[in-house]
Amino acid sequence: MYVFKHAADLKAYLDNARTAGKSIGFVPTMGALHEGHLQLVTTALEHTDLVVCSIFVNPTQFNDPKDFEKYPITVEADTAKLTDAGCHVLFLPSVAEMYPEGLAGGPHYDFGYLETLLEGAHRPGHFQGVGRIVHKLLQLVMPDQLFMGQKDFQQCMIVKRLLEITGLPAQLVICPTKREADGLAMSSRNVRLSPTERAGATLIYKVLSYITEHHAEADYAPLIAEATRRLEAGGFVPDYVAIADAETLQPIFHPTSGKQVALVAAKLGDVRLIDNMVY
Repeated sequence: MYVFKHAADLKAYLDNARTAGKSIGFVPTMGALHEGHLQLVTTALEHTDLVVCSIFVNPTQFNDPKDFEKYPITVEADTAKLTDAGCHVLFLPSVAEMYPEGLAGGPHYDFGYLETLLEGAHRPGHFQGVGRIVHKLLQLVMPDQLFMGQKDFQQCMIVKRLLEITGLPAQLVICPTKREADGLAMSSRNVRLSPTERAGATLIYKVLSYITEHHAEADYAPLIAEATRRLEAGGFVPDYVAIADAETLQPIFHPTSGKQVALVAAKLGDVRLIDNMVY
């Protein structure tokens, strides 16, 4: 696996690969890699000739500085995992490399209502930071296909909108959420859970399953209220429990014929977890 720390070197390498007719798959990450990330790499290997993974903890998408400071950094272990997974290229830039213009300012992306609800409502500015770094990375890598996980459902919709705004030709491939045996969605944040918290964290999965099992009920308000109550009883502090249209993310309050998604964000101790289930 080739490791690049400078954008110019990566671009030169990928330009040569593209000239040789190779298709490029891209998996952007913030490191602290788990099996969910590695599954994205495996899927990319199945669909493209050359797979690029980036590891960059992006400061502009953290609205809480403490969350940024606590984000786990495990570059050595991550590099070994990517090598074993068969990844071809790792891009490992510094903040100065990605933001030579500085962190302040930057373009504003018109994500519309998508950044006003759920994660957008609870993490102001978060999706502008996501858009800014993903735009930079896509311009650099210019992949044929971009692979992301469904666990970050709203982020996937933001990136889809970003591709529409920028006109960049990458095809977004959304892969199923990878889960632990007990149902907990794999997340880099899980390593911050204490053993007791880790045991209780599966309640999010159980609550999502409860919602999907009862989604035919006429009124979703009691369903959401009960799901919220169960989380609170289990020690969580919920930011939101919501049911939305899986295509638009508009809130839904009664059963419909189309695909729906149940979404949860909640804190357990000082660790904020998110998950969703499409049905």
